[in-house]
Amino acid sequence: MVDVQRQLDAVTREVVAREIDGAPSHVQTLAQTYPSPIEDVWDAATSGERIARWFQPVSGDLRLGGRYQIEGNAGGEILECAPPSAGSAHYTATWEYGGGVTWLTVTLTADGEDATRFELKHTARVGDIPPGFWDTFGPGATGVGWDGGLLGLALHLSGAGDGPSPAEAEAWATTDEGIAFYRGAADGWGAAHAAFGADAATAARAADQTFAFYTGQAPAGD
Repeated sequence: MVDVQRQLDAVTREVVAREIDGAPSHVQTLAQTYPSPIEDVWDAATSGERIARWFQPVSGDLRLGGRYQIEGNAGGEILECAPPSAGSAHYTATWEYGGGVTWLTVTLTADGEDATRFELKHTARVGDIPPGFWDTFGPGATGVGWDGGLLGLALHLSGAGDGPSPAEAEAWATTDEGIAFYRGAADGWGAAHAAFGADAATAARAADQTFAFYTGQAPAGD
């Protein structure tokens, strides 16, 4: 059983505009603090055996310069990899999916001896976003997927159990618990979208479309 509201409240969500190598880009950031030391969170986020337990199976060479492939999802190249030192750690990788390339950076910061802030940044060039995708979903379609990843990591690190397999996650999305989670996560990204500058109606509509995408339920008003 998942404490849905507690998990939703534990995550901060933000989307900002940046210019990267001269290209207008969107940077989505999620962060959560876990009650685990930085070495344990680093291992969970970089070990293929452990990633499979809270996210999805991954294959390849999980080290600097290596390439990876997540089963049924993205692959890419590991561009930076700095293990824990002096209370911080990070890695950066390309996130290659459907012929497009975006960038993922995970940064860990120790919060005392027994807690770690996990921050994930997902960067996409505006020109590479499929036509109509942002207009329909805003930051939600990408962001809610990562919300599910942070939930899986929370369950894994807490000892409450491993994250669900893709099939289990799909089934869970139709339960009362899953529906509450995806509704709350979609609305959280709706709030981030509005803070980014979208008008309230546009942000709410994109949140509804995101919720429908993840649960198969019709948006409100349909």
